[in-house]
Amino acid sequence: MSTPSSNKSTMRDALTKPQGFRFLGLDFDSAIKYFFGGNAFVAVVVLALITIFLFKEGFGFISQNRRNLQVYRQAGLEYVDIMRSRMDAHTKLGRQVNAARLNLFKDLQKQGKSLDEINAMLAPLDEFSGKFSDAAETLRGLVSDYGDAAATIKQSASEIQDRLEEKEMLIDAGKRDQAEKVVVPVIDFPSARKVILDSEPQYAELCGAMRSTLIALINTPNPGYEMIPLEVRSRFKTDTLAFLDYLDQGKSELTAWNPDKPVGYLDGLASFLTHPEWLTASFWQDWYGVIPLFVGSLFVSVIALLLAVPLGVSAAIYVNQIAGNREASYIKPAIEFIAAFPSVVLGFFGVAILGETIRAISGWHFLSWISFFPIAERLNATTAGILLGLMAVPTIFSLAEDAINNVPVHFKEASFALGASKLQTLVKIIIPAALSGIIAAVLLGFGRVIGETMVVLLCAGNRIKIPDFTEGLGAFFQPVHTMTGIIAQEMGEVPSGSIHYRALFMVAILLFLLALGINFLAQRIVRRFKISIG
Repeated sequence: MSTPSSNKSTMRDALTKPQGFRFLGLDFDSAIKYFFGGNAFVAVVVLALITIFLFKEGFGFISQNRRNLQVYRQAGLEYVDIMRSRMDAHTKLGRQVNAARLNLFKDLQKQGKSLDEINAMLAPLDEFSGKFSDAAETLRGLVSDYGDAAATIKQSASEIQDRLEEKEMLIDAGKRDQAEKVVVPVIDFPSARKVILDSEPQYAELCGAMRSTLIALINTPNPGYEMIPLEVRSRFKTDTLAFLDYLDQGKSELTAWNPDKPVGYLDGLASFLTHPEWLTASFWQDWYGVIPLFVGSLFVSVIALLLAVPLGVSAAIYVNQIAGNREASYIKPAIEFIAAFPSVVLGFFGVAILGETIRAISGWHFLSWISFFPIAERLNATTAGILLGLMAVPTIFSLAEDAINNVPVHFKEASFALGASKLQTLVKIIIPAALSGIIAAVLLGFGRVIGETMVVLLCAGNRIKIPDFTEGLGAFFQPVHTMTGIIAQEMGEVPSGSIHYRALFMVAILLFLLALGINFLAQRIVRRFKISIG
């Protein structure tokens, strides 16, 4: 019968002298080496395949977007857009008068005037507003007519492109006979555009008439114009004069416009990186500009970090340096347990409870002095940012605590030996020594929140628009859309290989590069941290 000491000896021999073990011709050490090495290799291969797939699908977007912009230019949409931008600017200017009327309406309402009395008192202002709007009516009709003409040309160009793609697909499938039967019409862009380009003299004439009308409206005394408060009226007059300069500038832009100017591949990429609109399935023109999505992602991430960094870092310092063992044994698991919540659960919490609560609080009377309260939307950047911050706390907490743990004990002992108090040691020695690691923790927390999808999809409001920063802090309570959210929302709805499909891959590439940059920066800081305490 074997004794316990002999069993231990046998086990030790099996571990330290595995010369007799063979697997597929490999000894024990080699098998272990190839097992772990093989797993590491698989991880690298999977990452490489994902990266290759991502870039392969995404880079096709640049050529497709180039064609998209080429059609936009050749069909004359770009030309008409020069005129439309002036009409949009005039509409925006008219909103200043409407806003002034609304404020006057509220003031008169507070004075106890009836609706009929208010309307009668504001009638001169309404008349002025109507004249201001009517000044652009004829020009607006002209722009609308030529817009229809340009849209028709674009539709014809799109049909041609569809036929070409159909032909290419048949050829790729080996069906050359069927491909030859596909008739691809030819469009004469210069002739089709002629009706639009001939509008330039008429446009210039109408601009001149509009200028005269607006100048007369803001320079001739009339009761409606004078009802606008002096400060608002002064700004309105300045903006109107700037608009008239913009109107005149449009005539020179139309003259200089060249439909034959080539659209390069860099234009296709630049449009993606700089255009302020993400607009798909539009009757006019599809735009795939990542700016509003990038700003939305950055916006909610900043809000999240404003919450998560103080909470995560402070909790790490307290648990590691101040709390007793028993207290730390409760706090640490509780914080780390937050990471176990499924993001969809937090998203539901944001939709059902948090967003509604924030909106209800914004309606409290004693907060009415805040200019942007009460807020209109319960799903906005702040709602999503708070939940993302909560999700980032465990990441920042764990990594920051590791950084504090890695500060050598003799730093602390030397400080005490010199007579420093516990608080002085913490503030002057421990935190500065761990600062690089804490910064790396914050960066990795940033990477965590900018890549989150479900919460932003449910709670950010999903409005694809750059927040209106003229509202100051009110911009934090506006709905936004994010890069991760747009991929999750639209990827399942777009045809494979379409420009929209490839645009989403370009967004994914941008996210990939962003995450790569954040991790690279964090690693550099961690490396520096190791040196500083070594």
